[in-house]
Amino acid sequence: MFDFIRKPFGYEPILSKEDLKKTKEKKGERPNYWKDVLLRIWRLVDEQRALLITVLVLVALSSALSILGPYLVGHIVDEYIVAGRFDGFGRMVILLIAVYAGLSVAMYLQSFWMIGISQRAIYKMRTGLFSHFQQLPVKFFDRRQHGELMSRMTNDIENVSQTLNNSFIQVFSSVLTLVGTVAVMISLSPLLTVLTMTIIPLMFAAVRWITKRTGRLYKAQQRAVGELNGMIEESISGQRIVKAFSQEDRVMEEFAEKSERLRHTGFWALTYAGFIPKVMNFLNNGAFAVVAGIGGILALTGDGLVTIGTIVIFTEYARQFTRPLNDLANQFNTVLSAIAGAERVFAIMDEEPERDNATRHADTVLKGDVEFRNVAFGYGDDYTVEGVSFRVRPGEAAAFVGATGAGKTTVMQLLARFYDANEGQILIDGIPITELPRKTLRSQTAFVLQDPFLFEASVMENIRYGRLDATGEEVIDAAKEANAHDFIMKLEDGYETVLSADGGEISQGQKQLLSIARALVADPVLLLLDEATSSIDTVTEMKIQEALERLMEGRTSFIIAHRLNTVRKADLIFVMQDGRLAESGRREELIGSGGLYDQMLKGAEL
Repeated sequence: MFDFIRKPFGYEPILSKEDLKKTKEKKGERPNYWKDVLLRIWRLVDEQRALLITVLVLVALSSALSILGPYLVGHIVDEYIVAGRFDGFGRMVILLIAVYAGLSVAMYLQSFWMIGISQRAIYKMRTGLFSHFQQLPVKFFDRRQHGELMSRMTNDIENVSQTLNNSFIQVFSSVLTLVGTVAVMISLSPLLTVLTMTIIPLMFAAVRWITKRTGRLYKAQQRAVGELNGMIEESISGQRIVKAFSQEDRVMEEFAEKSERLRHTGFWALTYAGFIPKVMNFLNNGAFAVVAGIGGILALTGDGLVTIGTIVIFTEYARQFTRPLNDLANQFNTVLSAIAGAERVFAIMDEEPERDNATRHADTVLKGDVEFRNVAFGYGDDYTVEGVSFRVRPGEAAAFVGATGAGKTTVMQLLARFYDANEGQILIDGIPITELPRKTLRSQTAFVLQDPFLFEASVMENIRYGRLDATGEEVIDAAKEANAHDFIMKLEDGYETVLSADGGEISQGQKQLLSIARALVADPVLLLLDEATSSIDTVTEMKIQEALERLMEGRTSFIIAHRLNTVRKADLIFVMQDGRLAESGRREELIGSGGLYDQMLKGAEL
C-alpha cells in the first residue's frame, strides 16, 4: 500500500512487529510493558492528589457545561423562537452566556493547574534520571553513546512533558463529554442517536488500523533520534580527530544515513498519524449530514418525534460527539509517542545502580598500603588481567610499563573500584577493598589522567573541584605547587578566567598542570597517574615532572607510562605483558638483568 508515495522517495518497507522484537532482543533492551509505563507516570502525577482532584472536578464541570450549552440553544429555539414567545428570553440568553463564560474559566484554571502538576512530575522524573546516572557504574557509560543518553534526558522526557501538559486533560474531558453527550442524545431522540452512532464501527476500525502502525513507528523514531544525537555528540567532541584524519566525508555520510533513518520513520509516523483527522472529519461530516437530512424529514412529517430545536441540538451534538472521538484518536498517537519516550527513560532508571554494601570502615583514614593477591578480571568473557599479585607500601611510587593492552589501565580501574575483580583480592591497609565504601576510597584518591577534563567554569572552580571546601588561598598554593600559577596570572582574568568545556583557551600542558593542581588541593593518600606526561613538549614536561614529584611526595602513587624516562624515580617498576605481571622490582635491579624492562630501556635508548 502507498507504493506510489514510497517508491519515488526511496523509502524502505516498514519493519514488522516481529523484526522490531528481534532487534530489541538482540540489543538487550527490555520488552514493551506500556501498562507498567503508564502506571509509573500516573504515580508521579498522583503525588499531587489534592490539586489533581481539583483539576478533574474542573474537567467534569467544563464537560457538563459544554453539554449544557447546545441543550440550552435548542431549548431557546423550540420554546422561544419557534413559539414566538419572548417572556424570559433575555434570562435564557444571560444563562447561556454565563454557561459559556463558566466553561472558559473552568478550562483556563484546569489547564493552568495541570501544567503545574505535569511540570512538577517531569521535574521529578528528570532529576530522578539524572540522580540515577550518578549512581550507575562506569561500565554502564563505557558501553553507551553519551549523546544517546542525553537524548533520553532531553527529547524523551520532553515528549512525556508535552503529553502530560495537554493529553491528560484532553483524554479525561473527551471521555466525560462523550458519555454525557450520548446520555443527553438518547434522552432527546433514540432514533437520531442510533443514526449518529453508525459512524463508530468505521471510526474504530480506521483508528485501530492507524495506531497499530504508529505505535511501533514512534518507538523507531525515538531510537533514531537517540542514535542521531549520539553520533552528533561524538563527531563534535572528536572534531579534531575527524579533521586530523580527513574523515569529514565519512562523518557526513554517516550523519546522512542516520538522518535518513530518522526522516524515514518520522515521515511514516506523521503520515499515518495524519490520516486520523482526515478520516474523523469525513465521518464527522457524514454524521452531520445524516442527522440534518433524516432529522429534517422527521420534523416535516409532523409526527412529533423530532422538533426543530431537537435537530439544532443534534447537529451540534453530532459534531460534539465526534470531536471527543477525534481528540481521543489524536491523543492516542501522542500518548504512544510519550510512552515510547517514558519507556526509554524508565529503562535507564531500572538499570542496576553501583551497589555499595560495605558498611564497615566508612570512617577509615587510609595509609596507602596496597596489595593485589592473585587478581583476575575481564570486561567480557576473556580475562584482561590474570594472576596479578604485588604490594606497594605507604609512600612508595609504583610504575606500570608495558605494551598497549597489557592491562596497566585495568589495574588502575580495579584500584579505583570502577570495576570489581572477578577473582582474587585487593587490600588497602589490610582491608579488602570491597569492604571499603567507594566514597571512602575515592575521597582519599586523586587522578591525573592523560587527557584531563575541565568544566565550563573559572580556573579557580576547576582546581577547587578536587576539594569543594578549599579556600582561595589553598587553591592558589596548590597552583603554585603545580607550576600553574604563572600561566594562570597571564590569563585575561587570572583565576576568575572562565574556561570552555574543552579548555580550548589553554594548551594541553597547561590543562595537565591544572589537573595536577586539582589533585594537590584534594590532598589524597592514593595517587593514580595515567600517562600524565604524554603528548607534552620537553619544557612543559619538565614543569609537569617537577609538579608530579611534589604531588607524589609522601603519597602512595601508581604511574602508567610509555615513556620510560618518566618513571626513573619510581620505587618499584612492574612490567605487564598480556595481562600478567611479567617482571617487577626496583629500577636498579631490573637494569642490566636482560629482562623485559632492560630490553625496553635499551630499545628506547636506540
